[in-house]
Amino acid sequence: MIRARRRRQPARRTGHFALPHPPRPEDPAMRTTTNRGLQPNVLGTFDTIVMAVAGSAPAYSMAATTAVLFGAVGHAGPAALLYCAIPMFGIVLAYARLGRIDVNAGAGYSWVGRTLHPFLGFLSGWALVFAATVFMVAGSLPAGSLTLSLIDADLADSTPLAAAVGAGWFLIMLLVVLGGARLTVRAQLIMSGVEMLILIGFILAAVAHRGRATAFDWSWFGLGQFEGPQGFAAGALIAAFYYWGWDVTSNLSEETRNSRRTAGLAALVGVAFVFLLFVAVTVVVNVLLTAEEIRTAGPNVLAVIGQQIWPGVGGKLLVVAVLLSTVATLETTLLQVTRSLFAMGRDRTLPAPLGIVHRRWNTPWVAITAVGGAALVMFAAAAAAGSVQQILRDAVSAIGLQIAFYYGLAGIAAIVAYKAVLFRSVKNLVLGGLWPLLGSAFMLWAFVESLGELSTTALTIGLGGLLLGLLPLLVYWRKGSDYYRPARLDALRAMAAAEGSGPATRARTGTRDQSYATDF
Repeated sequence: MIRARRRRQPARRTGHFALPHPPRPEDPAMRTTTNRGLQPNVLGTFDTIVMAVAGSAPAYSMAATTAVLFGAVGHAGPAALLYCAIPMFGIVLAYARLGRIDVNAGAGYSWVGRTLHPFLGFLSGWALVFAATVFMVAGSLPAGSLTLSLIDADLADSTPLAAAVGAGWFLIMLLVVLGGARLTVRAQLIMSGVEMLILIGFILAAVAHRGRATAFDWSWFGLGQFEGPQGFAAGALIAAFYYWGWDVTSNLSEETRNSRRTAGLAALVGVAFVFLLFVAVTVVVNVLLTAEEIRTAGPNVLAVIGQQIWPGVGGKLLVVAVLLSTVATLETTLLQVTRSLFAMGRDRTLPAPLGIVHRRWNTPWVAITAVGGAALVMFAAAAAAGSVQQILRDAVSAIGLQIAFYYGLAGIAAIVAYKAVLFRSVKNLVLGGLWPLLGSAFMLWAFVESLGELSTTALTIGLGGLLLGLLPLLVYWRKGSDYYRPARLDALRAMAAAEGSGPATRARTGTRDQSYATDF
């Protein structure tokens, strides 16, 4: 038999860099991470909206953060939530627009890397991964305390017990997320549905309640309540933690039907809904409780409110709502961190096995297992640490720094990606340029201003976590990951490619960029 000679393949171009053709499958040293991707078309529009709301964890965020916010800005909590919501919507718009031209489970990690710089993109993804991992412990501790409080109020004060029970809840959610997107959505619909019914019922009951500690005052929505720029920045950073989590819709985009439209729409609806919920409950707290009661209640503030509105049963019901919210947001946070790690493993900016998908469940099981192992180590550390309330306070502030960092970069990325079309209409300029710019500037300003206000522990966790990301960044950059030689993300080229015409169309080459498997 005469063997045909193999012709040498020419290099193909990706952006401004020439890369060789993908290696042959039979070459084991250069095999791709996995032949399987995440399961597409699992989530619909309603499912994705539920995920956006659950990601922000209304009951948990209010229970964990109301006393912290009150300590920072007093009765100006509604103002902090309002003035953080305006720029936050700019970031939501940035995510929606970026998601239209690049569907990627890594979300900001991909977008920032392809518009600003791959180093900033990696640190953006790393900030989310680190913040989410810290949160899974910080969020599980209250879940443990709340569960114990339903049995015996004295048990809830034990940090080791709270850590043990919280770890149990975490492992349950880990198994649910491992079981696939369909199981995850069904569990989320039940938990979030019951939580919303309880919260909305108590807001309506509070309106009819006659007891008042403080008369309602419109000045709670004014800027005059803040103690200078640093006080405002501290309140804004805490308020950012309230909203954080809606961007899970972008991390789930590869598993969502019509995700180029659905992910952004769901985020907008979800943030609008939780904004109204947050402001309503914060006003209720200001009206019904004294300053001393809020400080003393700490993370149990919703239970105290429930007790005032409906003595005996009300407190327990709101504890159940907070518990459901905590467990639900553990699930969405796990989705965010594991999908981000999956994208990083697929791009080989972290160990390649993180990009492996389970054959039966279509979930990134290696990433899920890795996150579970890391979180359990942190649970052990938390069990030996101080009170649940102190751990929560430092964790919220540290996570706020990470959030401000990667949200701020995403806002700039959207402007850069759409720069060629910004001046085509007033709508493009406002929604695609000015509003995301406001959001980005606000987040980065809050990041810088709050540095002088945070505790040493919060700064160590927040900034130390970011600096820790430099180690894998340098290691995998030196190894030559294609992520660090990206095809530039440009809205004009992407839209032309979507229409099947223009220079960005890949169909003409007959090849596909392995690093960005879901791009145009």
